[in-house]
Amino acid sequence: MTRRLYYTDAYLTTFTASVIDSADSGRRVYLDQSAFYPTSGGQPHDLGTLGGSAVVDVIDEEDRVAHLLAEPLAAGSVAGAVDWTRRFDLMQQHTGQHLLSAILADLFGAPTVSVHFGAEASTLDLETGALTAYQVRRAEERANEVITENRPVTVAFEDAARATGLRKASDRTGALRIVTIADLDRSACGGTHVRATGEIGALLIRRVERVKKQVRLEFLCGTRAIRRARTDFDLLSDVAAGGSAAIDEVPAIVNGLRDQLKSAQSARKAMVEELNRYRAAELIAAAPVGRDGIRRIHAQPVDGTVEELRGIAQAVTSHPMTFFAGVLPEPATLLLATSADSGLDAAALLRTALAKLGGRGGGTARMAQGGIASLADVPTVLRDLGFG
Repeated sequence: MTRRLYYTDAYLTTFTASVIDSADSGRRVYLDQSAFYPTSGGQPHDLGTLGGSAVVDVIDEEDRVAHLLAEPLAAGSVAGAVDWTRRFDLMQQHTGQHLLSAILADLFGAPTVSVHFGAEASTLDLETGALTAYQVRRAEERANEVITENRPVTVAFEDAARATGLRKASDRTGALRIVTIADLDRSACGGTHVRATGEIGALLIRRVERVKKQVRLEFLCGTRAIRRARTDFDLLSDVAAGGSAAIDEVPAIVNGLRDQLKSAQSARKAMVEELNRYRAAELIAAAPVGRDGIRRIHAQPVDGTVEELRGIAQAVTSHPMTFFAGVLPEPATLLLATSADSGLDAAALLRTALAKLGGRGGGTARMAQGGIASLADVPTVLRDLGFG
């Protein structure tokens, strides 16, 4: 059994221990006691060194803790050193999560159902249909109020059968490790935590999204929150500088650019449609009327997109008694379009063509398209369709 030193002192970063078992040629080590936190409860494992070898993973095996090392370790007494920067960062995130979960439950009746602590940001999933922008802001404000109050965060061990007032009931038996934020929260938890809420530093909520029937909230605490706020500020500063404006004017700049983009897109669409009408008029003027009274217009393979080809096809078949065939070389595509009065079914004609060319596609009686294996047999198929 491994005595877990972090249970009673999350600030302990150096310790000595005895190797009581090992595996994998000394790279998987078991100690009589350890300050290294194993991955558990959503919190990632600690890093550091053990006997001079880098600790790359720490695994909870119920009664004991396995330390996976970069280099093999011999039996005997060893010194361990926990990476404090990583440890304290995770302490800030985990205590901040307890704080935020308690506030969301108290203020809005939104219980936390799962938690994930990531390398850049952390998330908690809430059993609620939605959170309004006001609720998110209020939860963040209240969390930071409690942080500035510097409330004590304490750890105690109680018998599970007699532990009361827990934010979430525990199904464990025997001794229960309980983390308490004074006058706010009592939670059964085996993780590492700061001694007072002031050490959380700050709490920032950055994203809220719907995930299935729950709400997922992304948050950052401590130095992570400061770094992210600085990055966001720098990004906004760059946008503002590009518009020769102040940061507070960025929303107006973005909205103005959005309006300009919409106007430009509308203007471009109108110009493309007008250009397609001119192209269609030229193609129709050059195409003779067939014996069946239909003008067959074939656009030779050109560089462009399917959307552009469809635009020309729509312009052509807006004229009476027209049948349009267009080909794109990359990706190899055949498009057929017919005017409503032609009596021709583009989808049916495409199916016949694809049976000869090999490929897949579909559409409607007015327009259909398909990808084809090769352009080599397209001329023959077009001749069969009546194109000269």
